[in-house]
Amino acid sequence: MLKKTVLFFFACLAAYSLRAQTVDEMVAQAQSLEKQMKEGEALQKYREVLQASPGHVYALNQASLLCSREGARQKDRTARQEFFNNAKVYAFEALKVEPENAESNYAMAIAWARLGQISGAKEKVAAAKESKKYVDLAIKFKPDYAEAYHVLGKWNYDLANLSTIEKAAARVLFGGVPPGNINDAITNYEKCRQLKPSYILDYYDLAKAYKQNNQETLALEVLNKVLKLRPIYQDDPGYKADCKKMIEEMQ
Repeated sequence: MLKKTVLFFFACLAAYSLRAQTVDEMVAQAQSLEKQMKEGEALQKYREVLQASPGHVYALNQASLLCSREGARQKDRTARQEFFNNAKVYAFEALKVEPENAESNYAMAIAWARLGQISGAKEKVAAAKESKKYVDLAIKFKPDYAEAYHVLGKWNYDLANLSTIEKAAARVLFGGVPPGNINDAITNYEKCRQLKPSYILDYYDLAKAYKQNNQETLALEVLNKVLKLRPIYQDDPGYKADCKKMIEEMQ
């Protein structure tokens, strides 16, 4: 009887080790696909990881971020919203497991920001409030989180450019427009650039902020620097093309 129990224990241990190894291998495959800029395939691989290990926080975070990116590429509004809602669900599940995980809070901030981009005035302002809450938490738990500072910069930039209708919605919902301005956006974007000089999207948004702030010399300096950077994410070549177009328009 004892011998059977011991054999059963080691059989279970071996099965668990094999399962863990399989999950680790799938994560490695997903990471490899991301590096190859095959983000749609990477998302599917992370979903496979989550089928095997539903509470895998890293996979939940990456699935959320990739849903936000994939959604932004969709032409159809319904498809975009579905991706963004999925991004929010994945981030929510990650936060249930690790509420103080910086990456999970960042993923949730991104999901809310994306939803705000396709929403009406009231929903956009409400989404901005949620996004700010989560990005502040991401920075609290990871003070050197470059991408989180970029989100904070975008938050400031978007608030500085609210329409009259959106400002009215903010007054109704929150008693006024949350504080946010171009100078703070520039400060946040520059902080991101300092922490992660390879992050191409940050350069593009920083240049737009400088341009709006009538600092075209600095905008051109940033734009020319980004052209020398190597693409890391799937959308980076497109952002570089946008930067090149902005240079041509400003000269």
